[in-house]
Order: sequence, then structure tokens, then C-alpha cells
Amino acid sequence: MNKRLKSVRHDPSQQPSSLQTDLAQRIAQQIKDGKFARGEHLTETALAQQYDVSRTPVRQALRLLEEQGFVESRANSGVFVAEVAPELALDPLTSEQASEEEIYRAIIADRATNQLSSPFSESEILGRYDAPKRLVTRALLRLTREGLIERRRGHGWTFSPMLESTEAINESYRFRMMIECGGLAEPGFHVDEKELQESRSAHLHYINTRRRAKSPADFFAMNASFHEMLARFSGNRFVEQAVRQQNQLRRFEEYSNFVTRNINLVDSCQQHLEILDALERSDREWAIALMKHHLSTSSQM
Repeated sequence: MNKRLKSVRHDPSQQPSSLQTDLAQRIAQQIKDGKFARGEHLTETALAQQYDVSRTPVRQALRLLEEQGFVESRANSGVFVAEVAPELALDPLTSEQASEEEIYRAIIADRATNQLSSPFSESEILGRYDAPKRLVTRALLRLTREGLIERRRGHGWTFSPMLESTEAINESYRFRMMIECGGLAEPGFHVDEKELQESRSAHLHYINTRRRAKSPADFFAMNASFHEMLARFSGNRFVEQAVRQQNQLRRFEEYSNFVTRNINLVDSCQQHLEILDALERSDREWAIALMKHHLSTSSQM
């Protein structure tokens, strides 16, 4: 049974107008009925005259049709009816359809709850979620850019490694307490003042702009960078290597928490800033206590 994604309110400026949607539907129907031949050149001027509209809504309608495979743009030539017509009916182009953001979040949530296995194909995702192919493709590309999935050599994708049980997550936090607190106590520990200030600025910027954040990508990058920076300050290559590996394993957990749970990430940022303050005062003992508290409270979220 397909999984229906709840609709959301979209930004009106990004949504096709009713006129554009109607034009796309009418042109698609004529293509399917054979009134526009395969490979036929479609011009904005001719279509505008045929439907008694201006060229602007025609242009947008053709873009919508290109996204779904009914037409194709050719460099320096224009728009042509696709040689191979889509087998499925034109996807509904209304605000009732799922958004790319919903698909993206649903894939993360379903993977985190072991409802999606690895590897997987695009057809499996299309069969699972009631959404247009173009939006599924965009969601998969976004997950790829963020390092959550990788494209396979043959076909399909595979999920990045993750902590797959509560026991593994708890073990990870206990391991990090040993490694990260120990790193702060290393005899070769040395703070790079420039890096510390850059990290402080990044945290303050996130706190000030958090309401505009649309994905966990920015927070995860900042969070991972913070912990890896302190590991680098330790002067111990093995501490840095261990923290970097933990960050990679935690990536899916972090994204899943952002998507499925109401976690106050500002609190995490404030705790990071307190650790930076302690290090700036050269109070490593207090920084270690703060780090232990930070990881302990994070494990309970």
C-alpha cells in the first residue's frame, strides 16, 4: 500500500498558477491524444495563440511538462515533444501533492525506524510514496548531497552507515565521553584562537537565524565541525580519527532527530559556547566537566 504524504502549505511564489497548471494539463492531453506528434517543435507564440493567452504562462507550462517528460528542451533549438511519451498520466500539479521537503523528511524518518532497507531503488521510493517522480528525484539528490545516501555503480542508492539501535546510540555517547573528554585533557592540547572564534561566530549566527533553517544540514555541519575541532586541538591523531568516525555514524541519527523530534538545538549551541568560553579562559578542567554534561544531556534527548 502506498504511503500518502500529508500536504503542506507551499510558498505561493513557488507554486504554478491555476492557469499554468491548466495549460500544462491541456497540452499534455493533446500530446497523449497524438495531436502533437513525437518530436514536433512547440513554440510559445503558437501555443499562446492557440490557447488565447500570453507567452508567460505557456513558458511555465512547458517547464512543468519538461519536468514530467512530456517535452524536452534542445540547446539553441527550442522545445520539442518527447520522442517517448510518459506511460503514466500527468501528475497532478496542485497544492495537494507532496512536496520535495515532505519526501525528504519521510525517507529519513522511515530509514531511522527501519522501514526502509539498504540498498534501494528509485522505483521502490516511487512505489512507497504518492508523489511525482521529479520530486522524488530531487529529494534523492538532496540526500546524496548531504551524505545520507550514495548512488550505486549499477543502479539505485545505498544509505550511509548509521547507529541502528538504542543500545548502539548509548554506547556511542559513552565512547564519546571517554574520547572527547580525554582529548581535552591531552598533554599536547592547544587551542587555535582563530578557529575557536570562527566556531563561536558560526554558533551565534545559527542561534540568530534558526527560524529560517529548512533542513538539518547547517546544524549538523556546524555541530560536527565543533567536535572535530576540539579533537584536533588535542594533538592526538587517534582522538581526531575516532571523533570523525563517530560523526559519520551519527549523521543519520542527527538528521532523524531534527526531522522527527522537537529538539531544542539552541540549547546545544549554548552548551558549545560555554565550552568555548572555558577554553578561551584556559580552564580545561571546567571545559571537560561541561563536555561531559553536554554529551550526557544529548544522550537523553
